Amino acid sequence: MKDIIEPYVTPDGRTIGGVLMDMRNITLRFGGVEAIKDISLDIREGEIRAIIGPNGAGKSSMLNVISGFYNPQEGEVWFRGEERPPMKPYQVARLGIARTFQNIALFEGMTVLDNIMTGRLTHMKSGMFWQAIWAGRAETEEVHNREIVERIIDFLEIQAIRKTPVGRLPYGLKKRVELARALAAEPKLLLLDEPMAGMNVEEKEDMSRFILDVNDEFGTTIALIEHDMGVVMDLSDRVVVMDYGRKIGDGTPDEVRNNEQVIDAYLGVAHD
Repeated sequence: MKDIIEPYVTPDGRTIGGVLMDMRNITLRFGGVEAIKDISLDIREGEIRAIIGPNGAGKSSMLNVISGFYNPQEGEVWFRGEERPPMKPYQVARLGIARTFQNIALFEGMTVLDNIMTGRLTHMKSGMFWQAIWAGRAETEEVHNREIVERIIDFLEIQAIRKTPVGRLPYGLKKRVELARALAAEPKLLLLDEPMAGMNVEEKEDMSRFILDVNDEFGTTIALIEHDMGVVMDLSDRVVVMDYGRKIGDGTPDEVRNNEQVIDAYLGVAHD
């Protein structure tokens, strides 16, 4: 059992809990290419943790290790104080880890409501027989799951499109629906892969507000990859910076912003 680091209070008065996920000396290879090179990082309960870096730095690979899409060749993955063995993504989802994707992965022909309902699959326990006749436990589950989904729809202010096929929605609303589906799983850890990508200023403001509200009102721990440095510095409690598969910075937004190695490798380039 891993020792849990004590909670602490951030400069703005928010309480951050002990370590929820701990990635220890992670190395991930694809053939002879090392996408991640001996990186250690942790995610603390209740925080918003950003992973940033140039294209090809290994950020998405790290998110894929956390979510079970990749299993590293070296290193240990700890979750809630216990070492996690190699797992499939659906097994990781059952532990309480949900995610969105850089490229939207929704069912275009299904309604918003039905897409969000798929996020409840890990909570459905009734067998196929009861689901087929929609009676007993299956009926009780359906009612309960719909109540949760409807609360999320209200929370994300998408009531007006709940019966609209996702394929008809503009890009920004599709991103919000994908967030809703991830929230429907009631995750302990929510992974967001470039949640602002392709959005205009107004859409980014809306998504930023919802991310903060999810963290504050639901108490959900969030780890996100994002290229918009204004968003990262405004939203995050801590930031880890990757470059060519290595970790070159880790700390509060101010600490990272003033890290010379980070400025040279990433932030400085952004202002050229």
